[in-house]
Amino acid sequence: MTTSGNDAKLTLSRLARRAIVYVRQSTQKQVEYNRESRELQYALVERARALGWKRVDVIDDDLGASAGLAAAPREGFERMLAAVALGEIGIIMSREASRLSRTDRDWCRLCEVCQIFDTLIGDGERCYDLSSLDDQLVLGIKGTLSVVELKVLRQRLLAGTYHKASKGELHRTLAPGYVLDALGNLVKDPNQRVQEAIALVFSTFRETDTVRQTYQWFHHHHIELPVNQYRGNPSSRPRIVFQLPTLGFLSSVLHNPIYAGAYVYGRRPQEIRVLEGVLSKRQRSPVAAEQARVFLRDHHEGYLDWASYQENLRMMRSNTRRWDHDDSAGLARRGTGLLAGLFRCGLCGRKLHVRYWGRSGTSAYYLCSGDYESGGRRCLGFGGRVIDRRVADEVLHVVSPVGIDASLDATQQLEDAHAARRALLVKQLSQVEYEAKRAFEQYDQVDARNRLVASELEARWNEKLREVDAVKSTIAQLDDAVRPLSEAERAELRSLGAHFRDVWESPSCPPELKKKIVRTVVEEIVASEDPAGTLRFVVHWKGGVHTRFEMPRPKSASETRTAEGDIDIIRRLAERYGDHQIAGVLNRLGRRTGKGNRWNEHRVASARKSHGIAGPGRTKLDPEIFSLSAAAEHAGVSDTAIRRLVEAGLLRCEQLVPYAPWEIRRQDLESEPVRSIIEQLRRTGKLVLGVSAGAQGSLFPEKTE
Repeated sequence: MTTSGNDAKLTLSRLARRAIVYVRQSTQKQVEYNRESRELQYALVERARALGWKRVDVIDDDLGASAGLAAAPREGFERMLAAVALGEIGIIMSREASRLSRTDRDWCRLCEVCQIFDTLIGDGERCYDLSSLDDQLVLGIKGTLSVVELKVLRQRLLAGTYHKASKGELHRTLAPGYVLDALGNLVKDPNQRVQEAIALVFSTFRETDTVRQTYQWFHHHHIELPVNQYRGNPSSRPRIVFQLPTLGFLSSVLHNPIYAGAYVYGRRPQEIRVLEGVLSKRQRSPVAAEQARVFLRDHHEGYLDWASYQENLRMMRSNTRRWDHDDSAGLARRGTGLLAGLFRCGLCGRKLHVRYWGRSGTSAYYLCSGDYESGGRRCLGFGGRVIDRRVADEVLHVVSPVGIDASLDATQQLEDAHAARRALLVKQLSQVEYEAKRAFEQYDQVDARNRLVASELEARWNEKLREVDAVKSTIAQLDDAVRPLSEAERAELRSLGAHFRDVWESPSCPPELKKKIVRTVVEEIVASEDPAGTLRFVVHWKGGVHTRFEMPRPKSASETRTAEGDIDIIRRLAERYGDHQIAGVLNRLGRRTGKGNRWNEHRVASARKSHGIAGPGRTKLDPEIFSLSAAAEHAGVSDTAIRRLVEAGLLRCEQLVPYAPWEIRRQDLESEPVRSIIEQLRRTGKLVLGVSAGAQGSLFPEKTE
């Protein structure tokens, strides 16, 4: 720095205060690699001392911090302004104006504070006094040039970047599975293990339907995937290593359009926003690939076609639990509701959600909330058991003819899955054997007397040999666990395809599998109630075909509840009589279940269970109590004789409810005068009721000629 024109500015009052040397570089990369620039800035300390300042402080807190628009706050810059405002600083020295600021706001604030508190600004050429009009004009021009320079450089760099990206030639970090050939074209990695591993990600996702299930599959089978690994410096070229995948890695692979053969640039545009009065930069959420700044479809060879990639995205969106998405159906989750996520209200267009109710919480109920949350009412609601069964019949009608083909495809998929996993392990074995061979060659070439080196190389060789043994063991276990299907097993699978309905209705068929089958063929189902009590459905099949049908709305639990009178009868009879006899009494009384069915043994048992009524299930025989027929058999007379004794009031009889069995106690049957009347009847064949035996005529009068 020259001293010409500076002597008048170096007053004693200014020299008595401190000098500050402000050091800044824009990025961390510049801090690491542009060391000469940083040394030139630190050299200003000696310049300040040569000008006469005894106390010189260095502020380098902002190394690696940008000074552009909406950049993060600079602590060093703010601390420097505070010191100037306290009147402690005589001069601020910086290599050039761009080190102090890249925005008009910061530059004007710095100049204003320095002018008020009589502080000089110095650069590599001279010192500037802000109270001088000429110096203020020169500094203003330099500050403006600093701001313009940043914008010009940014526009120039961005223009070059966008131009290169528009041709599909800009490649920052390549996704695993791709490399650049000698001509700079994007091609698949020539490593067959890498290719098969990436392809396995997409095939496994189509089988499991979710990212998490795909992640668990790879970890369960200990299948490693290729990932980029950086050696210390993030700017260096990454190398491919194999390791168990993370959930985020699998999600990024499945969402990345590069694997569908598309070149995309600018999916996450940057925006500047004001947050609590402070400007800040942020990257927006990624937009769809087609909406990116650069989108080149069929740019290179992909691991899957574009239609499959779009279908994968739709599946992942539908798997989320967000309420604002509007896909046709979500993930096939647990629960008995076969059509959960497929119903749409024909009145308001909203999706119907499912609720589970009942004692065990497994009964599905489909409900449209309508405008209930805003004080209105719900549009539609109905029980799911009957509806699920009806739609399942439609699905079986469509799917059953192709059941045999599906069973053959399932057979082939089982074999292909085993073959793909085994092929990947064979590739892994080939690689670790190669690495073991290299480790041996390095160990073999070293002088055995140099134990410091030989021992380390020997340990590496042994480690590779252990990896070889581990992979061989995994392949052997896979071959033992999964064997090829025999002809008998193939014939069994084909028979399952021919009897698809039996497989569907089997208790061992899980609900998740049924839901997946339905979602494969059904796009959505529009439901409406018109007229009241009648449900109308329109099934939209995949491919555009529609099926319409209607059915009575299933009655609600309150409508199908068993009548209290019936429950009272069951409760009174259950102490002594079995469910079969109780059902007979209810049917003779003209009673029906809540759903309008005749009573039977199983329905009585279900009602007792639902209402907590204890009972023997079968009639409990009491030797002291007879029914009508049992009393007649015990007395040795006909049922009519016992009935006439009861009607005459001579024999006591009880009946819990009409049409229930008669209950006649043994002691009443064997007491007087019943016993004498019965003995007279057996002896003479005449039933005498309430008069002497001589005056009583024969029960069976003789015929006169």
